[in-house]
Parts: sequence; structure tokens; C-alpha cells
Amino acid sequence: MQPSDEDTFELYDLRVEVVAPPGAKLYCSATVGDSFELRGELLHLPDGQGFSIYSLAAVLPLLAAKQRVTDANDWMSTDAEVACPDPGCPSRLRITRLGRRRFHHDEVTAVRTSAP
Repeated sequence: MQPSDEDTFELYDLRVEVVAPPGAKLYCSATVGDSFELRGELLHLPDGQGFSIYSLAAVLPLLAAKQRVTDANDWMSTDAEVACPDPGCPSRLRITRLGRRRFHHDEVTAVRTSAP
């Protein structure tokens, strides 16, 4: 069965980037500007760059919600920075919504949608 426009949904691609005050000493093995992108369900890191699993753990629970379209007044639409999990580290992880990507339901799950 071919996918149709009726079985689609959209998610934002996201960019997560390390930000910090100028000259700040970071304790999470990061450098200001380190980043990754989330496209659909796939996480993409630039070649040769790592990302702390502890920093990833701090931001990971928010990413699926941040990918969804939300009301302009919802805090998920406006709040974009997550503190480093090390309380002594001044870095933050900035989540930026990029363009939207369209998915077909039947291409991402075996569960069928119910007919209207």
C-alpha cells in the first residue's frame, strides 16, 4: 500500500549546541559550539566530535517533545536551554528547532491507524 498525504505528520529537526559565558571553564569535556542534530529519530554528530553521555542524558528526555508542534505560549515552545548536569559547570545545552520534516505513519510503525 502506498503512503498517502492523509497518513502524515511533521516533526522538527533539532540542533543541540553547547553554549557558555565567554571564558568559562567547562567540566563536561565540551567546547562551546559542540553540537549534534536530531533528524527524525536519528542523532547526527559532526565528524570527529564527541558528546558527553551525561550532557546527552540531561537533554534527551526533552527532545521528543521539542520535536512536536506546540502552542506558542507553551513553555516547550519558548524555553530552549538546559543546564549542564554538573552543577559546577556553567555550560548550557541550547535546543534550536530547525525545519520540519514530514513522515508517513506506515513507514515508521507497524501499528495501523484506525479508519475515520
